[in-house]
Amino acid sequence: MKMNLRKITMGLGLSIALVACTKDEETIVVPVSAITVSNLAADTVTGLGVDGRPQSAGSTTYYSLVDNKVIASTDAASTKWDIAFSSTKILVNCGTSGPGIGGAFVFKGLFDDLKTIPVDSSFATDNSNAASYAIPLGSGRAWYTYDGLTTLVSPIAGRVLVIRTATGKFAKIEILNYYKGGVTLPATASVSDKLFKQRYYTFRYAYQPNGAKTF
Repeated sequence: MKMNLRKITMGLGLSIALVACTKDEETIVVPVSAITVSNLAADTVTGLGVDGRPQSAGSTTYYSLVDNKVIASTDAASTKWDIAFSSTKILVNCGTSGPGIGGAFVFKGLFDDLKTIPVDSSFATDNSNAASYAIPLGSGRAWYTYDGLTTLVSPIAGRVLVIRTATGKFAKIEILNYYKGGVTLPATASVSDKLFKQRYYTFRYAYQPNGAKTF
């Protein structure tokens, strides 16, 4: 009888160990694959104003990193979207931009090298009332530069947007291009091409669905 109890106890211990091992294996973070999005329209130009500046509808394109799709503007006040695009402005679902718990910061480094979000990272939020955004506006401040001579927008190499989504998960984004077809126009391109082929984002991103800060 004692021998049988000993065998039963050892069996239970082994079972518990196997369960614990299984649980540990379930928490291992598997690297996520990058997704590329091409030609995402972001308040495209409709013409020139009397002042010579590009005119548009003033629209915003809402995007879900979770579902990899455009979200209808009628859902702007929901947590269905994570980031939004309007011309060179990129919004995050947080603060004055949306009801989510999103946030962002700009990481200086290569997209592929960002394996883990640094522990000392601080996620900013949008506050349009103070003209402050998690992803700063303006040439050279976040993801792009604007050349006044050529009137072209170019992504800055080695800039990654680290995003906390509307529901508190994490993603990293690299803006690859700002022009239709994913190719930056030459300086000699026509004024018409420079106007009407801009504001089409091509970007790649990696989204970690389990809430970990590792990609």
